[in-house]
Amino acid sequence: MPFYRRVGEIPHKRHTQHRSPAGDLYSEELMGEEGFSSDSSLLYHVAIPSAVVDATPWDPGELGTTMNQPLLPRHLALHTLFEGQEWKSADPVTSRRLVLGNADVRISYVVTGETSPLYRNAVGDECIYVESGDGVVETVFGTLTVTSGDYLVLPRSTTHRWLPSGDEPLRCYVIEANSHIGPAARYLSRHGQFLEHSPYCERDLTGPTTPLVVDDAVLHRDVEVLVKHRDSRGGVTGTRYVVPTHPFDVVGWDGCLYPFTVNVADFEPITGRVHQPPPVHQVFEATNLVICNFVPRKVDYHPGSVPVPYYHSNVDSDEVMFYCGGNYEARRGSGIGQGSVSLHPGGHSHGPQPGAVERSLGVEYFDELAVMVDTFRPLELGEGGRAADDGRYAWTWSGRGPEGELGPLT
Repeated sequence: MPFYRRVGEIPHKRHTQHRSPAGDLYSEELMGEEGFSSDSSLLYHVAIPSAVVDATPWDPGELGTTMNQPLLPRHLALHTLFEGQEWKSADPVTSRRLVLGNADVRISYVVTGETSPLYRNAVGDECIYVESGDGVVETVFGTLTVTSGDYLVLPRSTTHRWLPSGDEPLRCYVIEANSHIGPAARYLSRHGQFLEHSPYCERDLTGPTTPLVVDDAVLHRDVEVLVKHRDSRGGVTGTRYVVPTHPFDVVGWDGCLYPFTVNVADFEPITGRVHQPPPVHQVFEATNLVICNFVPRKVDYHPGSVPVPYYHSNVDSDEVMFYCGGNYEARRGSGIGQGSVSLHPGGHSHGPQPGAVERSLGVEYFDELAVMVDTFRPLELGEGGRAADDGRYAWTWSGRGPEGELGPLT
C-alpha cells in the first residue's frame, strides 16, 4: 500500500548480483503479497534468510474464544487486565491477552515494559494502536519509534521485536487480521496515491529510513524467532525457529511493502451540518473488517442538529470501540472511560446513553478519542475479554437488569 521507498544499498537492476565490499554475494529475498501479484519489496541479506538449525512447537497462548451468548452489548475494562507492577515483566508479544476474536481478526491488549522476543506473524498483518508510552520496534526493514497515538502497521511475516522505553508502561491495543491491512480503497487512486478527499496522506506515514544490521559479534550466532502461523484445521499455532544468523542482516531494500506508522493526530476529521456516519472516520480496511478513529473535532452545525449518534442497528456487523482519550459524550453515564472497550453486536440496536442526546444539543466541539473496529462476522470473547467484562453495561439504557436496580455507576 505505501508509496515506493528505497533504504540502504541495492543494485541498479533487480534480480542481479549485489556484493559486499569484500566481494561476498548478498542474498536477495522477495517479500510479496498475493503470490507475486500485489505489493512487494526486495531485501538484500548478508546471509541466507531461509536457513534454520532447529524448529520446535511454540504455544502462542490462550487463543480460544466463547460465543457472546446470550447476545449482549458489553463493556470490557481493559485497564483491569494489567494492574500493579506486573507490566514491568510483560513483553509486547507473548503477554498479549486476547479480548475479542473471530475467523478474520483477533483484538488483544497488553501493558508492557520488557523487550519482546524476535517475532513473526505469518497469519496476517498487524495494526497496533499505542494508547500510551514510548518504544522502538526493530524490524528487518529498519527501526521505527512509536509513541502515544501511533498506529503501527506490520505486514504479514515481518520479523521484528519491541523495545519499550522510559519509566512508564507501553500500552498497546493490538488488531491482528487474517488478511492484509491498508487504507480504504476509496482514499486511493487506481495507481495507489492518496486522493485529495482522504483524511491523511503519504506525508503522514513514517517508514524505516536506514537499514538495521546487527554487529558482527551478534550476526553469526544462533538466535530464536517465534512464528505464529496457520494450522491445517484453520486455526492458529506457533513454531520456535533457531536460525544461524540474526535476521537483522538486511543491508538494503526497496519496494512498496514495509512497516509504517501514522499518528492519530494527523487524521483530519470530516464533519458536516448534520451527524456524519462512521465511514467518514475510517483509517484502514482488511478482509471483513474496517478500522476507524473518532478524533477531537468540531461537530454538526445545522441549527437543529443532534451531535451525538442516532440509535442504530448494525445488521451486518459487530462494532467494537476502544476509548483512548478525552470524553466520549454518547457513553457518559455507562461506566465507560479511558481504556474501556464497548462491544455492540449485530442484532442489538444501540446508541447514546440516557440523557446524552439532550446534553449534546448546542455543543460545538467534541474532545474524544476512540479506535473502532467493525467486523462483518460475529465476534466472540477471548480470555481477556471475559476477565474484563463489567457484567452491567447491557442494562445501562433501561436502568435495571435481571436482578433489579442497576445501581450507581462510577
